[in-house]
Formats: sequence, structure tokens, C-alpha cells
Amino acid sequence: MSPVTHQKWQNWAGNQQATPHRVATPGSAAEVAAAVRSAASDGLTVRMTGTGHSFTGAAVAEGVLLRPDALTAVRSVDTATGLVTVEAGLPLHAFNRVLAEHGLALANMGDIQEQTVAGALQTATHGTGRDAAGLASQVAALELVLADGSTVTCSPDERPELFDAARAGLGALGVVTAITWKTVPAFVLRAQEEPMKWDEVLARVDEFDDANEHFEFYWFPHTEGCLTKRNNRVEGPAEPLSKFKYWMDDEFLSNKVFGAVNRLTHLAPATTPFVNGISAKALGARTYSDTSYKVFTSPRTVRFKEQEYAIPREELVPALRELRSLFARKDWRISFPIEVRLLPQEDAWLSMAHGRRSAFIAVHVYYKDRHQEYFRGVEDLLTALDGRPHWGKLHTRDATYLEKVYPRFTDFQRLRDELDPDRRFANPYTRQVFGD
Repeated sequence: MSPVTHQKWQNWAGNQQATPHRVATPGSAAEVAAAVRSAASDGLTVRMTGTGHSFTGAAVAEGVLLRPDALTAVRSVDTATGLVTVEAGLPLHAFNRVLAEHGLALANMGDIQEQTVAGALQTATHGTGRDAAGLASQVAALELVLADGSTVTCSPDERPELFDAARAGLGALGVVTAITWKTVPAFVLRAQEEPMKWDEVLARVDEFDDANEHFEFYWFPHTEGCLTKRNNRVEGPAEPLSKFKYWMDDEFLSNKVFGAVNRLTHLAPATTPFVNGISAKALGARTYSDTSYKVFTSPRTVRFKEQEYAIPREELVPALRELRSLFARKDWRISFPIEVRLLPQEDAWLSMAHGRRSAFIAVHVYYKDRHQEYFRGVEDLLTALDGRPHWGKLHTRDATYLEKVYPRFTDFQRLRDELDPDRRFANPYTRQVFGD
């Protein structure tokens, strides 16, 4: 492991940059531990990055940046118990293929698979689900390197407080070097995608939530148009989209054409309502079935910035109605759909769904567009409902606010004080959300 000095880093969206003092690529937990001890001797902070898919400064490193590229081993696969241990830097798309080869799968996922397993976990990445929760609820054990250079494991039986805190720990308690996942037998999902009007979706959202294992929808601002997505398990065999249909819908229309649309609306914002109206009317229904991760995830090549908040499930419809009314009062021109997802309660201390059934409302803008006024307006609405910001997506909340909406937040701070009193794993973002 030969460190490189002053190598520039930036995230996928391009809105976060850093030039750390040095960059290292450890190939084992022992090398991570050595890097942490070396940083301590030099008085430097340490952060492990993933693939840069967080929009916040979660991965920004001021001192030592650890790249996970060499921490990608599959340590063990137990098909009898479903327990699978992999190293932190394995990308989700590679992990999904490994699981499929062994007849296993994750019970639920978010909608992209480019992140590393540790990066996705540490920011509490989630999908949408009636019964199956996010990634933080699918973990059996963690291996971490602590600030003193020791390597520890934690689970519900071994250091349970650390386990509950570190599953969604933002790397603030230690560097995650390996994760043991609780997987399920591989399954086929049937996807039913259907355009629907705003009023019908809001009138039927409880029905759709109750009747489907995975339900989400997108609203096209400035229009009446929504796209609903219902995913449910079926026996199979899979009946996937044809290669041409997949290319046309998911690569050409959803990425190439959508990218062109956003370049247009960036240059001429006044065209946004008209263009969104065309997009909403062009949506077509489709039904197909495939291996679960191929239904959960889809390619995303159009770069954007995002904010997402989790609110109590019962507040969803009133919040959406108020959000739409904001569009009537504000001079916003938003080309990206607004995404709504649902999740059962989770027990990880800093899961956005901790202790309550939650609805997630995500807003996006093209990466070249200004986001501040739009995101702040939505944030003001959702924080009035005790909303919890996604750790990897843009927000302005700090520790003073967060301790009011997370019942175990002060317990997390206490554990952080015990494990990292010198703030070896701190950066500007952790100082914002956890305090000094």
C-alpha cells in the first residue's frame, strides 16, 4: 500500500471535491488499521470513500483518503443460513451477481447498484417496501477498524450497541472493512409500471401500499402525470423485457433523451412545464418479470443533485398536497420527477426509518442547475413534520435539529465520544451532523 499525496477527489455529481493530504488503497483490514495508526501519528483525519454517489460531503477527506478498490473479496457464502460476508469495497452490482450465482438475493434494494456495499450501508441506503426494509436491516455483523487501530466485530450478540449504531454510522465510529449480510433465496419480481393521474395516486396510495410488496411513484412537476411502480414476487420463470425494449426504455429514453431534455431546460427554464407535460403524456404502461435486483435497479447516467427526507408515513398525503401547492406559489422550474417511496420501521439507530413507518420524498435537479431555493423550500416543509434527511443527500440540518428527531441520537454521540475522542474519523460533514 503506497500512499499518493495531494490527489484530487470528487463525487459523482461533481458538487463535492477534496484534495486530501494523502490517498491510500489498503488491501486488508490490517492495512486499514495500519493506515489509521499512521494517520494518528501524523495528526491527520481518515475517511474511507466509496464510489462517490453521496451528494453530501460524507466521503470528503481532509487528511487521509482510503480508497476501497482493493477491499473487494467475497470471504464466505453460506447458502444454508443465507449469511454472506464480503469486504467493504465490493460494488453492489458485483455483489448482486455473486449472490445470484449462489441462488441468493437481498430482500430489498435501492434503485441503483453502483455504490460499494459499505458506502451504501453507511448512508442508510434503502428501497421501497411494505415488509422488507432497507440495507441496515439486512446486516448480521460488521467488521470495523476503530480509531485506536484495533479491528473489532459487532453483531446483535457481540457489542450490540456498536452494531446498532454503526450499521448506519457514516464512518464516524470506525472504518467498515467487511459486512456479513442476511440474504434470502433468490426470487423473481414482477414489475407493473403504469401512468396515473395525481389525484388517483393520492387517493389510492394506502391501497397500493397495502396490496404490494414494493410500491413507489414519481410525479412530474407542473403536470397531473405520475408513474406508479408495483413490484411483487412471482414463481417465475422470468419474462424480462426484450433487449430492444430495455434499450429503448431504460437506456435511450430514460437516459439519453432525458439528458437532452435537461440540457434544454437548463438553457431555457421557461420550457420546463411544457417539456414535462410531453414527458408525462409519453409514459406507457409495461409489465415484465426478472431476477429481483434487475427489477429493483436501473441505469442512471444523467447526473443530478438530490435531497430526500423521511417523514412519518401518516403525513405523506398532506405533505404531498402542500408540496404541490408550493409549486403554485413559487417560481420553480423543475425538470426532474419527484420520487415517493415507503418503508417499514427499522431499528438501526440512525436509519431514517428508525422506530416509525416512513415515507420518503426525494427531489432532484440537473447537476448544472441551481438547487438551493428549491431544496430549502421542500426542506422547510418536511422538517416541520419531523422529517429526517437522508445522510447521503443534500440538506442543511445539524446536530441540534437531528437530536430532536432521532431517539437514539445522543446515544450515538456518546458512543462516538468513547470510540473516537480525538475525532480521527471527522470531516466537515460529520462535524455538521454530529457536532464537534
